[in-house]
Amino acid sequence: MSEIEKNPLVETQAPASTTDSPASVENVADQTASRMQYATKEAVIERAKELIEAGRPVDRGELDHLKQTYYRLHTTEAAAEREAFIANGGEASAFLPSPDAHEETFKTLISSLRAQRARIAEQQEQERQNNLQRKQAIIERLKALTASAEEADKAYDEVKELQAAWKEIGMVPPEATTDLWKNYHLYTEQFYDLLRLNHEMRAYDFKKNLEAKEQLIAAAESLTTFPDVISAFHQLQTLHEEFRTIGPVAKELREDVWGRFKAASTIINKHHQEHFEQIKAQEQENLNLKTALCEKIEAIDVDSIQSMSQWDKLTKEVLEAQTEWRGIGFTPRKVNAQIFERFRVACDRFFSRKSEFFKQHREAQSENLTAKIALCEQAEALKDSTDWNATATKLAELQKKWKTIGATPNRASNSVWKRFNEACNHFFDRRSEATSGQREEENKHLEEKQALIAELETLLENKADGLREAVRQAQEKWNAIGHVPYNKKEKIYRQFRAVVDKIFDYLSENAERRRIDNFRKNIAEKGGSALSRERQRLQRLFEEKKAELQNYETNLGFFNSKSKTGNSLMADIERKIEKLRKEIDSISEKINSVVEKIKEAGE
Repeated sequence: MSEIEKNPLVETQAPASTTDSPASVENVADQTASRMQYATKEAVIERAKELIEAGRPVDRGELDHLKQTYYRLHTTEAAAEREAFIANGGEASAFLPSPDAHEETFKTLISSLRAQRARIAEQQEQERQNNLQRKQAIIERLKALTASAEEADKAYDEVKELQAAWKEIGMVPPEATTDLWKNYHLYTEQFYDLLRLNHEMRAYDFKKNLEAKEQLIAAAESLTTFPDVISAFHQLQTLHEEFRTIGPVAKELREDVWGRFKAASTIINKHHQEHFEQIKAQEQENLNLKTALCEKIEAIDVDSIQSMSQWDKLTKEVLEAQTEWRGIGFTPRKVNAQIFERFRVACDRFFSRKSEFFKQHREAQSENLTAKIALCEQAEALKDSTDWNATATKLAELQKKWKTIGATPNRASNSVWKRFNEACNHFFDRRSEATSGQREEENKHLEEKQALIAELETLLENKADGLREAVRQAQEKWNAIGHVPYNKKEKIYRQFRAVVDKIFDYLSENAERRRIDNFRKNIAEKGGSALSRERQRLQRLFEEKKAELQNYETNLGFFNSKSKTGNSLMADIERKIEKLRKEIDSISEKINSVVEKIKEAGE
């Protein structure tokens, strides 16, 4: 047989499918369907009804997506209802979601779709098995027709009919596709190799097949720039099916024709793969963003929040995080439910603790209001009293107590303060009217006491004789002078006490100096053993005073200087410490005098 008589309709290699199996196409459809969005549960139910009415196979991915979307919307509604319940003062543990009026309808529709899918899948599988048997019968017939060249010459028309029948037969089971296609083309090629037809008929078939495949190649190449990569991918599957059913081209053109078709297919498949890789990368990025939001809410230490301003600030941050969450797209399907549950639990924890805090805050404010009302009642009972000093002291104590009580509810804060303030002002206004003459007399007494202080300061500065008697007379005059203004009383007394203390310190120093001088004269007359005994006595006394001083200095650190009592005790201890230090200095000087005398006696 000459080269030109060989079959031009048989390719030297099988066109590869763009997917491993038909199941992969279904997976792509699943992914595409899962991207459809529904704003309401009613929209999900409507879509399920449309699929049932269409009566065609439903992708598993779309079924899963419908169910996932419905229950995500259901969960979102329940979460919103729960937040509203808590915001209105309800306890989180007492919350019960409202019954879902659509859930039973949705479950029934999903069950119907699954049954429809299973029924159609079973029908399709049976149809594929029937198609497999029919195509196997065609292959067996082709095999029989290639037994001899004589049989091939007679069977050309029959083979053309078998080829037409092959094209009309639908899909077969995926696992049989490749072997079935190889056997079909093997025996078809053998038939044409055996066929003893004239050159014109073979050339005509080659030409028609080449034209058909050129059209498919052009269609595939146009899909390489098609904007919808998903649609381009599915259209390519149809082109591959058509390419397989077309007979071979001239042998010298087969590799080039297939190479061009394969190159266009590769580009389309690459675009399709990149599209889903981008979706996968975006879903991972969405997961990272949502994980960060979960960590942000979980990091809030709700047990350390002690003020309403802190709660308001953090509530704003949580609400902003929830808004940001809603703006982020889907995460990978296997973790979508888990990450949402994690975020919901974190938010529930925050708002539940906030509800508890505000409940406790309201209870505390109510108790504060009760306490302040009690103070109002006490102030009102005192406001008409004429015992000016005692009542003023009691009202001052009530005012101090008022400041220690915390906030009250806003609705009553102004009114209860106005009530308390009016009662206090009523008394002090009455006292002011009744004691206006008394204030003039008190100011006069203040001037007399200031003059007495100035007189003592002059005597001290000049170190005049008779200071002790002058101080005694000044104290008698001080006590004889009447009251001074109340707000000046403490200050003027401290000034008087300070100058008196300075005078006594001066007198004490002089007296101590005289005692030391007398001590030195006395020890000058004593012998060696008496001096030693005196030194030992002074040394014991020195150690006792040092221990007493250390004890006072230690105790001084235990007092609270912020209280009036603490201030008074501290001042008393400090005076005793200063006195002890002077005594210790005096004893030390006496010891030195004895030691010097002992040294002189030894020499």
